[in-house]
Amino acid sequence: MNPTPPRAPRRSRRPAGGLARICRYLYRIPLLLLHLLLPLPLTMLCLAPPFARIAWGPETLGDRAVRAWSAGLLWIFGFRLRRFGTPLPGAALFVANHVSWIDIETLHSQRMMGFVAKSEIARWPLVGWLAARGQTIFHQRGSTDSLNGVIELMVGRLREGRAVGVFPEGRTRSGEEVGPFHARIFQAAVDAQVPVQPVALRYGNGGDAQTVVAFAPRESFLANFLRLLGERPRVAEVHFLAPVAPGDVDGRRRIAELARERIVAAMAG
Repeated sequence: MNPTPPRAPRRSRRPAGGLARICRYLYRIPLLLLHLLLPLPLTMLCLAPPFARIAWGPETLGDRAVRAWSAGLLWIFGFRLRRFGTPLPGAALFVANHVSWIDIETLHSQRMMGFVAKSEIARWPLVGWLAARGQTIFHQRGSTDSLNGVIELMVGRLREGRAVGVFPEGRTRSGEEVGPFHARIFQAAVDAQVPVQPVALRYGNGGDAQTVVAFAPRESFLANFLRLLGERPRVAEVHFLAPVAPGDVDGRRRIAELARERIVAAMAG
């Protein structure tokens, strides 16, 4: 049995703060527009040939640009990043719990990786456009053919020495618990013989803002985006946990179970 942490108390998702929220919008909206008008074009330029392959330490100029832009976006939204542990270099499959679109930016602020994401994200304003240019592999949920193609692409990228990020729950959650992990997506790591590194994402002190960051029932991407833009400053914790190396355990299902156990333990701790 996989341990499941106790459910967090349900919190109201109604935007609170009144005057304070209005004041945050007054300075964050101009900062967001500035972030889109100046750093974003520079980031896109850094991702274009030949700049994307210019080495910058263990990373490339393109990787550094994406990390800096994502960290800046999180800062504008009031998230103060704290990293625990170290992301693996080179080819690795990163797996994390999933509550909101902000998870992608949180991970990108620490390590460049191409994400596997639902195909609907490609139609989201701004984020979809950025995702398409950030090595995202789009998956049509419910389609076996699509999943087979996604795993094939993942294996190819991992064998090229690149990193891939996935949310094995398959969808965003309410923030009250970590859902079961779908084992099939781990087949890519098995085939490519690369390590799997679990990552726990916690928002707020001790994760007390998980339900605030998560999508509310029937809340659209745009509504969540605007709501989070007015939220008070909070900590965003990124826990890079002990990886599961090829050969440590047998089979994709056991890898999925072990990765989830480590994330659940970190979330509870």
